[in-house]
Amino acid sequence: MAEIDALPFPFAFRPEAMALIVIDMQRDFAEPGGFGASLGNDVGRVVAIVPTVKRLIEGFRTAGLPVIHTMECHRSDLSDLPPAKRNRGNPSIRIGDAGPMGRVLVVGEPGTAILDEVAPLPGEFVIEKPGKGACYATSFGEDLKRLGVQQLVFAGVTTEVCVQTTMREANDRGYECLLAEDATESYFPEFKAAALAMIRAQGAIVGWTAMTDQVLKGIADA
Repeated sequence: MAEIDALPFPFAFRPEAMALIVIDMQRDFAEPGGFGASLGNDVGRVVAIVPTVKRLIEGFRTAGLPVIHTMECHRSDLSDLPPAKRNRGNPSIRIGDAGPMGRVLVVGEPGTAILDEVAPLPGEFVIEKPGKGACYATSFGEDLKRLGVQQLVFAGVTTEVCVQTTMREANDRGYECLLAEDATESYFPEFKAAALAMIRAQGAIVGWTAMTDQVLKGIADA
């Protein structure tokens, strides 16, 4: 069994049982005119991690390890969008509304697409999720079982919402989870710092964290 230099202690892993989960690297969260920007957020923070996420994805592909992508999105009729989600907050545009990149977070719209730099390759799993966590109302759990993976490395956005929610869902289902610190981001730096601390608290109660270079080195050395 190989190790990745991680916090709060080394992450022991089996390459044959590991997959990369890339959470919601979508135009609506990373580009001006998208949903993230409509909430008043600095989307430049998300753009800044794109090269690191890309490098992590390429490392997994080179090693022949599975890469799974998620997209937060809803059906065109919004039947899977509860009012409690649509009406929350005070954005200039709401989920389902027409925006500069099409209807916000609706399947098939330009803004909902994953960024070109980190786009899925043919054959890679893409999970369309209506909630914050990838396990809710999706095939994610069944897909992981089919792949035979038991350990998950996470990247993507945002750290404290969709990434952490999915990590907690996976942890509850028996998966060992590691978050690549520099391949995830929040619109709020203090939220990212708090999420990282919560994830690895109390002896990795949710999971481990490590830098991308440490993850890739561990995989290469395995």
